[in-house]
Amino acid sequence: MHIAFFLLLGASLARFLTRHPGEPRTPWIIALSLALALLYVLGPALGSRTHAERPNARRLLWLGAVVATWVVLVLLAPSFAWCAVPLFYTGLQTLPAGAASLLVGLLTAFVVAAQLRLSTGFDPNLLLAPPAVAALATAVFIHMERQAERQRALIDDLLRTRRELAATERREGTLAERQRLSMEIHDTLAQGLSSQQMLLQAADRVWDFDAATARGHVRTATEITARNLAEARRFVHDLAPADLADGASLSQALRELAARTDESGLGGESGVGRSGVGGGPATRGPAVRFHQDGTPAPLPDRVQSALLRIAQGALANVREHAAATTVTLTLSYLGDQIVLDIADDGRGFTPPPAPYTPVSPAASGRERGHGLPAMYARMRQLGGTLTIESAPGEGTVLSAAVPLENAP
Repeated sequence: MHIAFFLLLGASLARFLTRHPGEPRTPWIIALSLALALLYVLGPALGSRTHAERPNARRLLWLGAVVATWVVLVLLAPSFAWCAVPLFYTGLQTLPAGAASLLVGLLTAFVVAAQLRLSTGFDPNLLLAPPAVAALATAVFIHMERQAERQRALIDDLLRTRRELAATERREGTLAERQRLSMEIHDTLAQGLSSQQMLLQAADRVWDFDAATARGHVRTATEITARNLAEARRFVHDLAPADLADGASLSQALRELAARTDESGLGGESGVGRSGVGGGPATRGPAVRFHQDGTPAPLPDRVQSALLRIAQGALANVREHAAATTVTLTLSYLGDQIVLDIADDGRGFTPPPAPYTPVSPAASGRERGHGLPAMYARMRQLGGTLTIESAPGEGTVLSAAVPLENAP
């Protein structure tokens, strides 16, 4: 539009100079043309009005000076009337809709008057063409403004949505990390502290009449403390479980877990069972065995860590609730998936429906109940499934299956 204004201004000046050479008004025409060009150039330096802003005083004065200079030029030389078309847009951009419409009407009237002065006879087009051009220019500008307003609203919505999405992602990330931390703490530190407490209580009850057994409990608690300390350090550094350190495979870690549990006779990751509790003679916990089926295949670190944690949590549950004599860990490589089964011959129970949720202390009377939800969450993160088959008096089989092609 700026280029069109200067082209029309130059064409109008050239037309006047070629058709009216040597007239006394020529210097005034040239001076006013240069003044109008300079005034028009100053417009962008004053800034533009946004859709919601009111025009400032400087822009109003500038627009008034431009229009007044153009009016004088049209009165002296009617051929400058066609410079009004760019001025339509200038007025529409500067003034509110009502004032801009009045200005467009005023400019159109001057254009009609100027064309009638140039005409040698009456021509209806001179009365109809300028208003039609003005109406078309105004309609185009209003349409562009509405489109721009819709685009601004869309951009604002997109920016607001992006901010909300970023906030939601931060919240989800925080919740996911909190869930991960809770599962890791439950499967490592909490189990270890529970085991140490039970061992030390058992040692305290048998210390007076069976010092050797009491010392054995204390040594076992010391070993558990050392293992939990290693787990805590690796947990702080967000590393794999200690049993998977130094490149150990899941099969090796599960075999060592089963052997350590069976050797101590005290079950679970931390190796605590029912022996010595209540002041009676020491009794062995469940015998734990490990079997492997299928051809071993490389497993992602997250899959190995999750299955090992599930095995630790399941053994802890057997220790505390099952009263079992035998527990069997079976790791099966089935080609397209890896399956870990933990079966015991304990008292069994009625499995809750999935997805498993933590049991509140008020409802359960104890501060536990996060084992199954943690296992279920681990499987869900890996795209796997967790199933529990059990009934009162018939033992329990917990099965965790992870599809290898979808494992992260």
